[in-house]
Amino acid sequence: MSQNNSSDTADFGFKTVPRGQKAAMVREVFDSVAGKYDIMNDLMSLGIHRLWKREFLSALDPRPNYTLLDLAAGTGDITFGWLKRGGGKVVMSDINASMLGVGRDRATANGYLGDIEFLVADAEKLPLPDASFDRISMAFGLRNCTNKDKVIAEARRLLKPGGRFLVLEFSRLQIAGLEKLYDKWSFEALPRLGQVIAKDAASYQYLAESIRMFPDQETLKRMFENAGLERVTYRNLSGGIAAIHAGWRL
Repeated sequence: MSQNNSSDTADFGFKTVPRGQKAAMVREVFDSVAGKYDIMNDLMSLGIHRLWKREFLSALDPRPNYTLLDLAAGTGDITFGWLKRGGGKVVMSDINASMLGVGRDRATANGYLGDIEFLVADAEKLPLPDASFDRISMAFGLRNCTNKDKVIAEARRLLKPGGRFLVLEFSRLQIAGLEKLYDKWSFEALPRLGQVIAKDAASYQYLAESIRMFPDQETLKRMFENAGLERVTYRNLSGGIAAIHAGWRL
């Protein structure tokens, strides 16, 4: 699926909305679910997101002398995993202050505040200097961005030469015959779970729809390459339900 970034409209799940309104609409979704986000992640993925994030952290290759920019950092899973594995300082960034607030509370509880700088900012335009980071991560956030090409280009700008940008995101199922079951889970079970757990079915309907609107594996790979990233690869997880894309600034 190609990204029509020149249009005056953007997708918001299966709806089309004015491009300038999408960020506020996404912010409203995550304001609503922030308090229950971690519980819902477990329910949405049957706990498998934890295994995916473990693979993602291994690919990030944390080292004490590496700095990390964690985009769409939310409640902090990737940041805390990076630090637990011996990674260096982190800038934990999210456009949503409510989600980042939950992450800050978790950082306080786990004694990580001295290793983390918090930044509420749009990943399309970050107030950070060029070539600042060894690694940039984005887990389950790119699909919610209005202009995904700008986010990828901004990540490349912020990478040091020899740095790497990695994205963990829901992707396109590669196992024939499971589509109906996957759709039933996404469009029937998830909104019901959202209503029961977070008292918000509509936000989880959006999250399910946003997965289907996200570029497939090969399209996202081309978007990385078009932004100037090199040696771009991707690896499917759980049959393509999720994938890790990675590209270098060389």
